[in-house]
Amino acid sequence: MSKRNNVFAIIYHFIFALTSSVVGAIIASWPLLAVFILVQKTNETVNMSLPKIMHNYNQLMWYLVWPFKKKLKMDNFPTSSMAAQHFAEVKKLLVLAIIAFLCCFIIYLVAKRQKNKKLLKLDKTWALLFLLLPIAILPFALTNFDSFFVVFHHLLFTNSDWLFNPDTDPIINVLTEGFFASCFAVAGIIYELYFAEKLLQR
Repeated sequence: MSKRNNVFAIIYHFIFALTSSVVGAIIASWPLLAVFILVQKTNETVNMSLPKIMHNYNQLMWYLVWPFKKKLKMDNFPTSSMAAQHFAEVKKLLVLAIIAFLCCFIIYLVAKRQKNKKLLKLDKTWALLFLLLPIAILPFALTNFDSFFVVFHHLLFTNSDWLFNPDTDPIINVLTEGFFASCFAVAGIIYELYFAEKLLQR
């Protein structure tokens, strides 16, 4: 394999693993939210039924993942200007991740169709390095997810719009820390499984 192809494979697989974990977490967020609402009884906090909350969550997620949806409107949850700004920033990141995921998937299909496995062949050393990469932050995330969540937002966002006020943005009462932690866990598992599979490939 040429050096150029090797660099392409390294970048490609890291992006594909990362975006796969994001897309997987997005998909898993629906059943996870329903479970956490039932377990934590957050529907009682916002005085809504589970179906009504999920309907509003559908509206939120449709806004976040669909590029042509320009305005966020939830039927039963008001949205402050700060929250709207934060959701707009999240939307840019999620749409970018989805587009990158689709591009990677198309490249995979083309390479598979042309039977060009060498183009996407990842060296096992790199697969192992990428597999071990999250382990550096795993103890911190497991022992203090709240602090990890704060650091995560400081790295991705330049403002404090993500600090929602439950009085003005009651949606935060159902999007609990446990729910977000579970979404991160799903993303981490998908990422790890991606590179574990590369290590096991012959």
